[in-house]
Amino acid sequence: MKKRIPKIRIWMAVCTIILLYSCVKERNFDRLEGNPVSNLAANTTYSEVKNLFQENTFQIQEDLIIEGYISSSDEMGNIFGKLHFQDKAENPSEGFQIEIDVRDSYLYFPVGSKILIKLKGLYLGKSKDVFKIGGVFTSFGNVSVGRLPAAVVKKHILLSTAVKVKIPPTLVSIESLDRSMTNTLVAIDELEVIDEELGESFAVDGTETIRTLKDCNGNTIKLLNSGFSDFRSKLLPSGKGTVVGVLLRDKNEFSLAIRSLEDINFGEERCKEIVAEFSSNKVFLCELADPDNNSKARFIELYNASNEPLSLQGWTLLRYTNDNTEVSASIDLSDFVIQGQSTFVISPNAMEFEKVYGFEPDMGVGINSPADSNGDDNLQLVDPFGVVVDVFGVIGEDGSNTNHEFEDGKAVRNIEIEEANKTYTFSEWKIYNDTGAQGTTKSVKNAPEDFNPGNRN
Repeated sequence: MKKRIPKIRIWMAVCTIILLYSCVKERNFDRLEGNPVSNLAANTTYSEVKNLFQENTFQIQEDLIIEGYISSSDEMGNIFGKLHFQDKAENPSEGFQIEIDVRDSYLYFPVGSKILIKLKGLYLGKSKDVFKIGGVFTSFGNVSVGRLPAAVVKKHILLSTAVKVKIPPTLVSIESLDRSMTNTLVAIDELEVIDEELGESFAVDGTETIRTLKDCNGNTIKLLNSGFSDFRSKLLPSGKGTVVGVLLRDKNEFSLAIRSLEDINFGEERCKEIVAEFSSNKVFLCELADPDNNSKARFIELYNASNEPLSLQGWTLLRYTNDNTEVSASIDLSDFVIQGQSTFVISPNAMEFEKVYGFEPDMGVGINSPADSNGDDNLQLVDPFGVVVDVFGVIGEDGSNTNHEFEDGKAVRNIEIEEANKTYTFSEWKIYNDTGAQGTTKSVKNAPEDFNPGNRN
């Protein structure tokens, strides 16, 4: 006598099969099968496609085909809803991205696989100055590129039968990053997580999180992490080393997206602390200008008598107006470097300076700044540690009718002076004015003929 299988077990088995089938469909495992091709070839380049774009997102109507090599992966969940690809496996000249509504796309388009994309029917757009292709997304009448539905992905993205290849990242530095590298795979050496973020996780759960990497020269780049990635709760690594990632861009700002933790190799000791602030008695005031015929053509000139460039990080230039004993105006010089055996020209009116003297000043500041003195004020050059390095004039004494008046003229440091002096010494200067004290030259000076900015007189 045959044993009957209870109906409840039959229904359980049926339900299990249905559930498994529906889960596989939901993950799109069966929607991209059977699309490898060998008889299709690219007939256009990335640049030619991008040049089709005018001002607004539009649908491509031409039978255009591009090819590329996959550089991204969504296996760890850090890159989702898009494929990044580049025109060549090695030393690419351009990258592109396509938006797709496919989960686990790495199963169909693994890193290093060659793809061909039929562009007809796809949309080409630009977001934050980065080109992308895909489906269409409309919001409040605005059309933009969206994810290409999974059902039509295999009609546009075709997997070549060519053998999958390795994608060696292009080795670059932060300083050498270029817009043409966008969406390509790069590697940057000598990187470390900034001190403030050590001990943090890669991402806050459920939230896209930006972390910051820096090199040993203090240059920084963002590390973009998904709050849904498999490694989101892992702690950021200490140490220093190489990061491989897809280079992303938001207008002129670059960031990296790693594909997995294997893209980070931090096995070296962290960078030595950068000393950005230096003092020197080789930097000093060398010319002060108050042209009689054009007050807008005033300037101050510094000189670096050493052979080495010096960062002006933390340096300031102070003005004491007339007989004031408190600072009236200051200039922060921190963003600049003064080269060895070179001048550094500061103008209160950069446009007028260029018009009069024929070249741009090294630094443009505003009116009423230290560079805009009318010739009877006093000046101090202060190093990053608050120490007065060089002085013109006597603080608390109005320069009018004194040996430190350069009104309607100029004050020029004698050529033999090679060091700063924190005490004003009249013998170090040649001073021209209209009403100065004995020892100065009462001769007004006109711009540009009586001045020589950019050259040590």
